[in-house]
Amino acid sequence: MTNQFDLTDEQREIQDLARRFTADAITPHAAEWDEKHIFPRDTIRAAAELGFGSIYVSEESGGIGLGRLEAALIMEAMAYGCPSTSAFISIHNMGAWMIDQFGGQAVKDKYLPDLVPMTRMASYCLTEAGSGSDAAALKTRAVRDGDHYVVTGSKQFISGGGENEIYVTMVRTGEEGAKGISCLVIEKDMDGVSFGAQERKLGWHSQPTAQVNFDGVRVPVDNLIGAEGEGFRIAMMGLDGGRLNIGACSLGGAQRCIDEALQYTKERKQFGQNIADFQNTQFMLADMQTELEAARTLLYAAAVKVTANAPDKTRFAAMAKRLATDTGSAVADRALQLHGGYGYLMDYPVERFWRDLRVHSILEGTNQVMRMIVARDMLKQ
Repeated sequence: MTNQFDLTDEQREIQDLARRFTADAITPHAAEWDEKHIFPRDTIRAAAELGFGSIYVSEESGGIGLGRLEAALIMEAMAYGCPSTSAFISIHNMGAWMIDQFGGQAVKDKYLPDLVPMTRMASYCLTEAGSGSDAAALKTRAVRDGDHYVVTGSKQFISGGGENEIYVTMVRTGEEGAKGISCLVIEKDMDGVSFGAQERKLGWHSQPTAQVNFDGVRVPVDNLIGAEGEGFRIAMMGLDGGRLNIGACSLGGAQRCIDEALQYTKERKQFGQNIADFQNTQFMLADMQTELEAARTLLYAAAVKVTANAPDKTRFAAMAKRLATDTGSAVADRALQLHGGYGYLMDYPVERFWRDLRVHSILEGTNQVMRMIVARDMLKQ
């Protein structure tokens, strides 16, 4: 007998599979990937062999056709080993899902057979140097010329930039604002596509990030996802799932930090006793786990709403992303504090999680924008 707050047997099996994969293939290597800025392409492809490159791509298109809660469980499990690598796989999933959900048969047939096994990898291109939070102000333009669009502009902070082969890109085909935006699939090796230098980042060192530039790139009209003018709506629907996944990455990373802090405080002695025996330590650990469980419960509830296409799905995805990512960073910070001076050293994993989780409050919509989304939805009622 299960109730609505339990995972099903199938969900537990998926979670166990992802945890085993992480323990074998991610956790032992993540510190080296971070330190040496290694992009673990082979490990990511191994995750795709388990179906993790196409979690909510339909079975008809070759994906594993799961819901957003299952996706969150997978992302959370992989982030326990490396939030940066887990987040990268999440972004690929978002691109593949957008093609599957909104693309015509021709574009699906063209790209999904390579995206599902991640022999080609997808990036999501929305942000520009001048339009971050104000995404509807984007300037990259696509002008129709016969059976092609000619695309000119550039995208900033693109995960996979320069490495990935497929760029699901928001472009302006019409008027100013959200209604003039369309979605095109652009390939790395199309003439006129180029990349900026790899960004030097605080964290997320296991994945490439670069500016993507389009200089008169000719893109077949068949590569349009949805209809002209539907791009912004598609982009925002993609972000509902992306926000859940990035929140789940914060949950997994923060849980790792708690577990590391538990182990450390049970072993480290000061004033003649283990740090874990001090009431101050116990109160900190209890608060960290309590706050993380609250964020986890909200995120799982939001994931069920997004799968069900509930009318309040966007509000819940925004609330869950805001709470999970802020809580994740706060938990990592306290875990580092519990390690004392050792927490600041790269010999222990908490400093890497502290760096990796910090960006989650910024990307997929800043947490200030999440508050705007929630409040606007409340005020509409």
